[in-house]
Amino acid sequence: MEKQSTNDRSKKGTGGYSNITIKKETATRFRSFSKKYNKSHSEVLDGMIQYFKENNLDPFGEGTKIILDSIKKLERQMMKKFDRLIAIIKNMEKTSIRPTYEMVLILYEAYVKDGRKPKREPLKLQEERMDFLEPRNTVPKTEHDRIIKEFESYKKRYNEILQNVEKVEPMMGKPYLKINMDIGDFESLKHQLR
Repeated sequence: MEKQSTNDRSKKGTGGYSNITIKKETATRFRSFSKKYNKSHSEVLDGMIQYFKENNLDPFGEGTKIILDSIKKLERQMMKKFDRLIAIIKNMEKTSIRPTYEMVLILYEAYVKDGRKPKREPLKLQEERMDFLEPRNTVPKTEHDRIIKEFESYKKRYNEILQNVEKVEPMMGKPYLKINMDIGDFESLKHQLR
């Protein structure tokens, strides 16, 4: 039973240890490398093997050459892009920046040679408009709509007032009209008509 449990542990990788014989110089280099990452020797070695496997690298064959070639290829592509950027900047300098600078310089030199200072024109105050007194032939649409709306409101209000008017015929004297309205409504109507 116990042999099976130790076999299970060794299959999972959490079990016992094994010795590997390596040169002293290599062992010293590997120990310092492990200390650099603050990991155990097993973890560092396992990480290295995993790295080579995942990246499909052969430390003794063409693996490093493939990486170096891809780095050089990327470097060449970046240099081409830098060259394109430099060409664009030089073109901008020739076609827009330098001519604009030269035109401004010519204008400035002409101004300095002339020696005259520009005359300041006095500020002109806007004249008062008196045309608001003249009758207008047209009314803006928004104003027209507002006037129509107000007219409809007044019309509705006065129709309500007319509904409350009744004719009174006294026994003596002339007949008259009586408006059935609260005093508050009458005061607000007076206020609106002012």
